[in-house]
Amino acid sequence: MNDPLGDMLTRIRNAQLRGKSTVRTPASKLRARVLDVLVDEGYIRGYEAVDGTKHPEIEISLKYYEGVPVIREVKRVSTPGRRVYMGVDNIPSVRQGLGVSIVSTSKGVMSDANARSNNVGGEVLCTVF
Repeated sequence: MNDPLGDMLTRIRNAQLRGKSTVRTPASKLRARVLDVLVDEGYIRGYEAVDGTKHPEIEISLKYYEGVPVIREVKRVSTPGRRVYMGVDNIPSVRQGLGVSIVSTSKGVMSDANARSNNVGGEVLCTVF
């Protein structure tokens, strides 16, 4: 697998299109940190580590509001073939602040608002609306 984070985002997108309540993805520290940001911002209910298979997995509980997925759009910005780094002044706001950009900084993975408040830039991983 070339892009593990992109794979997780695609699994979330596909599960929400099918109306699933949970989805599983292989576990990694980066995926867990991105899911922490999604939980803090209110886009998913939560997640938990699942040990029962040969490889550890994460089970993500998706969130719906009146039958409609809370995550309307999720896009991968920085890919393994094209990394996108931005300074604190250039971090994009998604839909005039209604969405969130997830940024990997030297102080950890955080939302765009937290990156601005901590005055750090970094790699823009994805945008969620």
